[in-house]
Amino acid sequence: MAATTAHIDTFVIDRLPPADQWPDLIFSIPEVRHPERLNAAAELLDSAVARGWGDRPCVAGDGIEWTYADLQTWANRLANVLVDDCGIVPGNRVLLRAPNTPWLVAAWFAVLKAGGVVVATMPLLRASELRKIHDKSLPTVALCDAALDAELNAADLPIPALYWGASTDSLEARAEAKPATFANVDTAADDPALLGFTSGTTGEPKAAIHFHRDLLVIADTFQPLLKATADDIFCGSPPLGFVFGLGGLVVFPMRVGASTQLCSAPGIDVLADLIAQRQATICFTAPTAYRAMLDLEGYDLSSLRRCVSAGETLPQATWQAFFDATGVKLIDGLGATELLHIFVSASDDDIRPGTTGRAVPGYEARVIDDDGNPVADGTVGHLAVRGPIGCRYLDDDRQQVYVQDGWNLTGDAYLRDEDGYFVYQARTDDMIISAGYNIAAPEVEHALLTHPAVAEAGVIGQPDAHRGNLVRAFVHLRDPGSASDDLARELQDHVKATIAPYKYPRQITFVAEPLPKTQTGKLQRYALRGQ
Repeated sequence: MAATTAHIDTFVIDRLPPADQWPDLIFSIPEVRHPERLNAAAELLDSAVARGWGDRPCVAGDGIEWTYADLQTWANRLANVLVDDCGIVPGNRVLLRAPNTPWLVAAWFAVLKAGGVVVATMPLLRASELRKIHDKSLPTVALCDAALDAELNAADLPIPALYWGASTDSLEARAEAKPATFANVDTAADDPALLGFTSGTTGEPKAAIHFHRDLLVIADTFQPLLKATADDIFCGSPPLGFVFGLGGLVVFPMRVGASTQLCSAPGIDVLADLIAQRQATICFTAPTAYRAMLDLEGYDLSSLRRCVSAGETLPQATWQAFFDATGVKLIDGLGATELLHIFVSASDDDIRPGTTGRAVPGYEARVIDDDGNPVADGTVGHLAVRGPIGCRYLDDDRQQVYVQDGWNLTGDAYLRDEDGYFVYQARTDDMIISAGYNIAAPEVEHALLTHPAVAEAGVIGQPDAHRGNLVRAFVHLRDPGSASDDLARELQDHVKATIAPYKYPRQITFVAEPLPKTQTGKLQRYALRGQ
């Protein structure tokens, strides 16, 4: 830690990787060099009001429309609730659980103002997944939307939970009784502010530690490509618990004084209707959603001027179809929870459809072989990245896998062409990227194996033109003769009820023989891919 920490609870700081396991951090452009003392909430929200943006629209959704001043007021009141009623001190973790609503944004800022560390969770996570996140991060309190109380209650976490939207003792009522001002904790720029959870290839969650300055860096490095203005209206589908959504729907618009229209309900038609009704100008979503929007009728997308695609590789056919229909050149981006947001991309006339782009300002990227040596252009290898943000896992031995020789290894196989553009080839691990979601094959296998009819299960990604990949499961039953379409649907429903529903296998193939394995008993997924 370069500056004296403000954290009283040093749980996260104490679990940072050893210094010799950190990636090289480079600060090659002035936009990423910040003072030693910095609170991201003060910079993104309070400074916006101080600049005279208080009356500007800031965030809307779920029947709420707040200006920057409104959001500041509610964030301050919630921060007072956290300190006065919950007793949190700087460094305590706070678990947030909600769909995309203004209340979630206010809670996120409240935690930062109080010097806490946000533990954001995806709305679709099940109780077993929430327990894993709790056990890894040990939060002090949970703030939750009452509409999502079922899984949180089922998780039976040993911490108090406060709910907005509750019929009694609601978080809103508590907040309304608190002062509208709050003295922000004087955090260091490199004090932890966020734990971003990612599944990893085993289904065991990894927590990426991000600092207050990181939350500003992602906006300032991507702005030269995004070119957002204060008059823009942002929208998109990714949850705020997913760092792609956090950046694109909160940090980026607020960095320039723009507004965001949040979408709390799922569905491409819901997003398309929001764009049409609110005349949104900038959209963040996955390639699957852009393709699906083209199949809808009756929605006016003409207000869009900038569209960012991430979460999975953008097929050239999707890029071309969207451009032909709207005239908008999709900005493809490669990011990672470990690096917080996008680090390879291109925009406007620099876009070459079929490639991801080049390293964004402030980052360096290269393709290396298995020994860490750079390979010649046109050669497939491992993508390695470094910049002002890098992977820092919370107390996790997998740090040494993701970071090698000072570089972040993203787990993607790429080649670089002679002009420096990076071209995606495949994932190098067992992560399946489907419709923008990272899905760990072993986690789906484990869920299938909890069904009494299943003897063995193997899961792979099946290439798909619309979703990038489908989750495909090969299942060997205890009674192979019981295989049927009805049982396949039963297994799909079982997985949906066990882990997040988006992870369920969309294809199930029953096999009569045991699955192929190595001599040591490990599943040979590569053998399944040929079937």
